[in-house]
Amino acid sequence: MTQGPPPPLRITDLTVRFAGLTALDAVGFTVAPGSIHALIGPNGAGKSTCFNVLSGVYRPAAGSVTLGDSELTRLAPHRIAALGVARTFQNIVTTAGTVADNLLLGRHALSRAGFAATALRLPHAVREQRAHRARAREFAELTGLGPHFDKPVALLSYGDRKRVELARALCLEPRVLLLDEPVAGMNGAERARMAAVVRTVREELNLSVLLVEHDMGLVMRLADEVTVLDFGRRIAGGTPDDVRNDPEVRRAYLGTPGEQERSA
Repeated sequence: MTQGPPPPLRITDLTVRFAGLTALDAVGFTVAPGSIHALIGPNGAGKSTCFNVLSGVYRPAAGSVTLGDSELTRLAPHRIAALGVARTFQNIVTTAGTVADNLLLGRHALSRAGFAATALRLPHAVREQRAHRARAREFAELTGLGPHFDKPVALLSYGDRKRVELARALCLEPRVLLLDEPVAGMNGAERARMAAVVRTVREELNLSVLLVEHDMGLVMRLADEVTVLDFGRRIAGGTPDDVRNDPEVRRAYLGTPGEQERSA
């Protein structure tokens, strides 16, 4: 299942304003090829706004987003997905039906047979559907959902349904995976399992992963690099150890004074 190395995802001077409020203020960072990069910060820091720009939901007032040589900044969401960026959401967005049904929705953008050919079950459409189902099953196995492939999603546990979201995003065959709070609402065992799945996905598929997460223990164990936002600004970045020891990060999260405040 491994593919070539993904291109870097570069965010440069990204600025987003809503009715005079600056949600992102010249934010910049790079998701290195094949890395797990965490975007963290207190509530209201601008993390979700950043994800919405990266996936094409919001248009920035200034700045750019590039994936390798491709400019993503003002593309529609489906065109960004076609270039290799897939996203999950904070809230579970599964549909009725089985795990297989949900994962096949993620293959829809890759379908070549038209609606009529599929409805009439023409031979080339049947072959394509069979191939998509086989690929969806591979992603189910990779994310630990293989035994549930033909089960209704409604019968699965919360943690399993979150992994259905992840597997459906993988069905788009992305080069960069955006994970929006992948362990939110999970218990300890479910969090550990999801963390293991994210590591496996990154290694087996040679993906880059950008995740927003409030579980700092998981972030520090999982991420290769961390970017910290506060009030729409990038206040720190680097390895988990760099960020953990940064005084501005401690101030933002804990309300402790930064270096400049202490020396004032």
